Amino acid sequence: MFRVKRLQLSYQRAIALGFVLLILLGTLLLMLPISSVDRVWTDPLSALFTATSAVCVTGLVVVDTATYWSLFGQLVLLLLIQTGGLGLMTVATLFSLATRRRIGLAERSLLQESVASMSIGGVVRLTRRILLGTLLFEGAGALLLATRFVPRYGLARGLYMGVFHSVSAFCNAGFDLMGRPDAMYISLTEYVADPVVSLTICGLIVIGGLGFVVWDDLVRNRLHWRRYLLHTKLVLATTAVLIAVPTLLFLGLEHTHTLQGMGPGERVLACVFSAVTPRTAGFNTVDTAALGDGSKLLTMLLMLIGGSPGSTAGGIKTTTLAVLLLSAAASLLHTHETTVLGRRLEQEAVHRASSVLTVYLTMAMSATIFICMVQPHLALTDVLFEVFSAMDTVGMSTGVTRDLSSASRLVITALMYCGRVGSLTFALMFTERRRPPAVQQPVEKILVG
Repeated sequence: MFRVKRLQLSYQRAIALGFVLLILLGTLLLMLPISSVDRVWTDPLSALFTATSAVCVTGLVVVDTATYWSLFGQLVLLLLIQTGGLGLMTVATLFSLATRRRIGLAERSLLQESVASMSIGGVVRLTRRILLGTLLFEGAGALLLATRFVPRYGLARGLYMGVFHSVSAFCNAGFDLMGRPDAMYISLTEYVADPVVSLTICGLIVIGGLGFVVWDDLVRNRLHWRRYLLHTKLVLATTAVLIAVPTLLFLGLEHTHTLQGMGPGERVLACVFSAVTPRTAGFNTVDTAALGDGSKLLTMLLMLIGGSPGSTAGGIKTTTLAVLLLSAAASLLHTHETTVLGRRLEQEAVHRASSVLTVYLTMAMSATIFICMVQPHLALTDVLFEVFSAMDTVGMSTGVTRDLSSASRLVITALMYCGRVGSLTFALMFTERRRPPAVQQPVEKILVG
């Protein structure tokens, strides 16, 4: 574990540095001939792009995972996905607990930042529950998926496929092994009508995206809604709305596009999957490139929102959306405070939510303009889709990932990294905590809106 005081690193910088080191290690391993099926050296940029996508649980790829990477390479990806999804400090704590090593105060503080816990007290107990819950959910998901994969691929291959896709779904990574030499980059389109595969993947995505603090609250308070933290209530309510409403919208938007020829049940299943996977898994059961413009816009909005704080998902987070909407409502109603469910929100939460959204949108627009400048032949919609997918660690693509130039790939790689460590955390790495000034500047009003 990092000795934060000895290295004189802030918690944000320590976490960001840890991800960089893990990405570099993954890049070196993926470059080795043993990592590719053809036993050839993989070029550094492709290896870096893939390693970043795995560590940052994104799922964007420049080579087909199933047909390009060997078993060794796939296992490297699986390890990077699991470590990146849970967080470096969580995995490091697992080894400390296994070796009965004492976890110091500095390491507990870093662990608190890593899992987005509200307090340092009980953070080690929370970590134990995270590891146990991860093993339970990924194991159950692997067994359910194996019931479909074993009959098709055989016992050993089917079990391996079940484990790989369960880990990838729970960590919201979006990597899949469905590609074949005659049909690459197909994701889960062959299972669009399979409720076991679709609903299992959806369940793992949602559970992984709820956040570790919500897990702990649900375990402690069971089904007693009134006992839940306000954070848990907002996450559960927002998540439910973000599944139900987009499902209905996809049904209306895609009935003349990707849903043509499907039965009623298959349509609902496809739309539920399309509503869940942009936050922020990256699997798809219908052709993403064939989506209508309205559906692509809706998907980008869902990608921007993402999952919940302290989870395996990216995006601005569900609570950020809830705080922004509540703050806007309070402003329109001319109320002095932002309240919800009988509680008043801290003003700092409103400021932080605004900062997160501003940073994300600034990064997205800057990256989009740059890619359009260096590759003007790419459609704006495709570039925007790729940028939001990378920044929000989703992994969905309209198919332009393999057409990106080296400069564009480096930009997408940077977006994946920033999206995983958190845009605000990334910004805070370059700012030092300063004491409040003794003398404040005079106030003057401006017109807004």
